[in-house]
Amino acid sequence: MGPDYLAYALIDAVVDDYFIVLEKMGERIEDLEDELVANPKKETLHKIHALKREMIFLRKSVWPLREVISRQERAESPLIRKTTGIFLRDVYDHAIQVIDNIETFREMLSGMLETYLSSISNRMNEVMKVLTIIATIFIPLTFIAGVYGMNFRFMPELEWRWGYFLILGVMVAIGIAMAIYFKRKKWL
Repeated sequence: MGPDYLAYALIDAVVDDYFIVLEKMGERIEDLEDELVANPKKETLHKIHALKREMIFLRKSVWPLREVISRQERAESPLIRKTTGIFLRDVYDHAIQVIDNIETFREMLSGMLETYLSSISNRMNEVMKVLTIIATIFIPLTFIAGVYGMNFRFMPELEWRWGYFLILGVMVAIGIAMAIYFKRKKWL
């Protein structure tokens, strides 16, 4: 078949092996996506970044090969016959397809990164909501405790026999009322 066909066959083998690599990368991305949906952890973020770096490396490896194939296909060299040019066009299309797949995977990984950040933000919002509700319940109770902790001499309630229990009851009632209010608003 000639040396030009041998060059084509070698380049074709390299490009075809990129499809195998991309298939394995796709499986890793799918597994990572499942992990991200089920339970996003800090390790998941590291895996996303590692895969993104691998995609960039892979893109840098394929891009020059695409250029080489393109030049060989378009060149009017006496070393490359017209029949081999048809095969080179096919390999060029495969190289373009590999690059498109890499770009798709990179976009998927970027989307996964955004999903990770969004889920972490949602989790933090839930924690902040609980802390805000707790603080909102305890602010009036702290105010009441602060007023009665000032030790003024002429506070009439201090002389009442049931004053202590009355203030504790008011504080408990306020706490329960606020908890019920938050429950009705579906904040709790």
